[in-house]
Amino acid sequence: MKKYFIILLSLFCTQAFGQANVLPAKDQTKLVVIKNATIHVGNGQVIENGTIIINKGKIEKIGANLAIPVGDVHVTDASGKHVYPGIILPTSKTGLLETGSIRASNDVREIGDINPNVRSIVAYNSDSKVINTLRSNGILFANVVPQGSLLAGSSSVVQLDAWSYQDAAYQTDGGMHLYLPSLMARPSFRGGMGGGRGGPNAGPAADPVKEGLETIEKVKTFFNEAKAYLANPAKTETNLKFEAAKKLFDKKQKLYVHAQTERQILAAVDFVKEFGFEVVIVGGSESYKVTDLLKKYNVSVILSQAHRLPTMKDDDVDQPYKTAAALHKAGVLYTITDEDDHNRGRNVIFNAGTTAAYGLNKEEALQAITLNAAKVLGIADKTGSLEVGKDANIVISSGDLLDMRTSNVTEAFIQGRKIDLDNKQKQLNSRYEEKYELKKAF
Repeated sequence: MKKYFIILLSLFCTQAFGQANVLPAKDQTKLVVIKNATIHVGNGQVIENGTIIINKGKIEKIGANLAIPVGDVHVTDASGKHVYPGIILPTSKTGLLETGSIRASNDVREIGDINPNVRSIVAYNSDSKVINTLRSNGILFANVVPQGSLLAGSSSVVQLDAWSYQDAAYQTDGGMHLYLPSLMARPSFRGGMGGGRGGPNAGPAADPVKEGLETIEKVKTFFNEAKAYLANPAKTETNLKFEAAKKLFDKKQKLYVHAQTERQILAAVDFVKEFGFEVVIVGGSESYKVTDLLKKYNVSVILSQAHRLPTMKDDDVDQPYKTAAALHKAGVLYTITDEDDHNRGRNVIFNAGTTAAYGLNKEEALQAITLNAAKVLGIADKTGSLEVGKDANIVISSGDLLDMRTSNVTEAFIQGRKIDLDNKQKQLNSRYEEKYELKKAF
């Protein structure tokens, strides 16, 4: 029995301490210069043979033909390479969900429908093994989002090189997340169309549209009650859920409404009309149908991803690829995320790359996951583009970052700190190359 216990303990330790050699980088102590690079600023501008000077975590100078400072300077020669702003993943379960089948590593949702007081940041695990796989692809920031069946709580933006969630926090509680009901009938086991399951003795199918609208009214009732509570200076008791809604009414927080279909998006816009909230649509597969409305009410969109099938069977098969271009043409602020649970957000860059073949150019596609993402999340004053005064969040690639055939991140900096790009997958690859002498074979 003791032998089995030791074996199990060793297996646990292997999983727990794998990648333990990947430590957060120390603060920048001397000037860093990146020279001779093709710099993609993130706002559509490209600087050929450009130079970036980084001082105390900030971009001090950027341009072509800059003089290189002398003295104690760390110089990186990026000849033949491309330099980009750090990529931003606008929705992610990173740090909240490690392994879906292991309940102890799943802290992505709370029980109940109305949980505005839930804060994802306090559950964020900065030691997640997923984090380093994102950084290796050039993703340096993630908006950590709670999941739920209705009003799920607030998300926070984290930088992906930290000892703790306190160190990781880049923007705290920037958005409240609302998951709308589908408002559509779906096939049921009763036959026909309905809203749920049933056996042979089940009653008539429920009306999912009616039920969905009633659920939305439940949320509106909550917000009306919260508004009345917050307007009462004589309140004698503290209601944590109502207090959590204060930032929405003060416009210090955005309402992220998870909505795919046109019906859901129309319901989401009602929250702008009725409460004056700043609304962001998450999903937005049919957002291209209501661009005028989105523009009118200043509603931005986080497209769930391009690498998927269309939402409706009569949609164009390539509609997910070209929706970004439709939003861009209409002047709607948008960004792109990757919600595929298999790759955990790593392919957001290649999702953006696909849109560059369906109506956007390469710089517009890059801006979608850099400056646009920063604007949607409310952090564009600090990051999202390579401009003087902003944090030095930088990715260097030997090839085109948006092209999965050539993308190869060689160096990355978060707030001027050069981070370690190793990860567990790379370590396992090296381990088995050595074991089976694969390098010799090629």
